[in-house]
Amino acid sequence: MSFFNSQSLQDAAAMFVFLALELSLLFILISVAVAAIQHKLPAGKVQSLLSNKKGSGYLSAAAIGSVTPFCSCSTIPMLGGLLRAGAGFGPTMTFLFVSPLLNPIIVGLLWLTFGWKVTLVYAAATLFISLVAGYLLDRLGFGRYVKQTTPKASACRTAKPVETKTSCCAPKPVEIKASCCAPKPAQQSQPVKAAMPWRQLWREALGQFRTVFPYLMLGVAIGAFTYGFVPSEWIAAHTGSDNPLAIPLAAVVGIPLYLRVETLIPMASMFALKGMGLGALMALIIGGAGASLTELILLKALFRKQILIAFLLVIIGTAISAGYLFTALAPWLA
Repeated sequence: MSFFNSQSLQDAAAMFVFLALELSLLFILISVAVAAIQHKLPAGKVQSLLSNKKGSGYLSAAAIGSVTPFCSCSTIPMLGGLLRAGAGFGPTMTFLFVSPLLNPIIVGLLWLTFGWKVTLVYAAATLFISLVAGYLLDRLGFGRYVKQTTPKASACRTAKPVETKTSCCAPKPVEIKASCCAPKPAQQSQPVKAAMPWRQLWREALGQFRTVFPYLMLGVAIGAFTYGFVPSEWIAAHTGSDNPLAIPLAAVVGIPLYLRVETLIPMASMFALKGMGLGALMALIIGGAGASLTELILLKALFRKQILIAFLLVIIGTAISAGYLFTALAPWLA
């Protein structure tokens, strides 16, 4: 019996087309919805919400992180801005954990692929651990390991006041008359409510889709190949629920793979059909989406190694604990 037979090829091709169309449409619709939310949520509002170091600050951080489908290249600069603006360390860390694990893209893909029960347990587990981890890291004093990102102001304090004289450097004030350069203020009878720029939001969503399209198609291709050609017995024997090491191995393997969630979930859906245990699947998704070597390198510009180690342990711990939770709840989730 040939491994690459025509029936396997047809099954793989049909699955590729189905997943590609379904996931692409879902990604674009979710991206438009998230862009609309972010349009109503300016950066200053985000900083003020996360500045609260009490319980509401943690909940705000989780809520904001759950509507920001950022990759590490955009999360880290925003994280630096929040720290410079005086946001609480604990809420900021909660935002860092929630943003890649619980954003609308991963929730939507999980719901479509595995159903509402799996998505609900995944969301509850990752949200709970993110809140607890952010709070504990703050209480344990890990905030002292944040690198100083604010500029020194000693030169400004020692500078002497300069007398303002009429010169080229200190020109006389000029009367501003009504002209094309300085028009008279227009009288406004009523404030005009800004309309939602739907055309711009669609362009942003399509632009983001073009960015992730290669990764999405890579995951669809790997998943379709697995569905068509990899024997179910092989996957079930190595990554099934009967293998006690499948969950921690999947959690650790997901991090150096640096696979985006758009790649991971289509792969995981086909692994599930071939017999991979649900716990190992969730551990792989959390480990791969929650951390990567690239993200750790970017975080090194903001944090010292103590926080980096703690961050990595939280992601691995979340992946392993969630994996065993899914294994225990597998009869109810079926």
